[in-house]
Amino acid sequence: MNDDVRNIVLGVVAAGLSAALGWLARTYLWKRKLRRKQAFFGLPDNSESLLVVNREAGGAELSVMRHDVFALLELSALIKDCGAHAQVIAHDAAQQGFGERTEFCVGGPSSNRRMAAHLHSLLPGIRVNVDPEPGPDRGAFQIGSERYRLEPGKGEYVILARLTAGNTARPVFLFCGQRAITNQAATRYVARNHERLARKHGNNSFVILLKVVNSQAYGPDVVELVADVTRASQTPLPAVPARSTHRAS
Repeated sequence: MNDDVRNIVLGVVAAGLSAALGWLARTYLWKRKLRRKQAFFGLPDNSESLLVVNREAGGAELSVMRHDVFALLELSALIKDCGAHAQVIAHDAAQQGFGERTEFCVGGPSSNRRMAAHLHSLLPGIRVNVDPEPGPDRGAFQIGSERYRLEPGKGEYVILARLTAGNTARPVFLFCGQRAITNQAATRYVARNHERLARKHGNNSFVILLKVVNSQAYGPDVVELVADVTRASQTPLPAVPARSTHRAS
């Protein structure tokens, strides 16, 4: 074997080794990223999860708002990416505790009994105005001593929560919005920002308040983080009226 042939062979071997090492590194990083995502959502390989479906407020029992359907599609794609499976169940048929399977609960308490139960039991510092009569506080959130009013199409709020009952329990995710489009906005937000949320909160419980800005023009895509309301939402509401009112600008 002359020097030219030997150099060619060595070059091919070096290129092969470099490609193999690059593939192994990319595979390792991809798997590490996937494991972190699975840990945050409580969705290991081939695990089961629940998608709790609400109904259209004031509509037929089995009707679901269009944007809530989109929210469920966002969550279904996320669950599939984790290599897990989802069971869709109606809000009034989910008569079970939580912790055995990851749960994604979509919709406000007026259209989702399961959500109402979670808010009452787990987040006593949150109250949602479900009065069907028109008024400035219709659909408003009271979180601690603060009140957040709904301005349809301009400024709308949604609560995004990840709650656990212990280190070994699977989490329950709440997407509790003032309108259906805000539920979709929250599911899209968690799908896009789960890495940042995991870095900040780890696998601990958290509750954040998001604001959907000008949905009549931008749909569910423009979302602002208003505040981390974990402590306020877990503290029972005071017996005094809310001291301030937040309105969309």
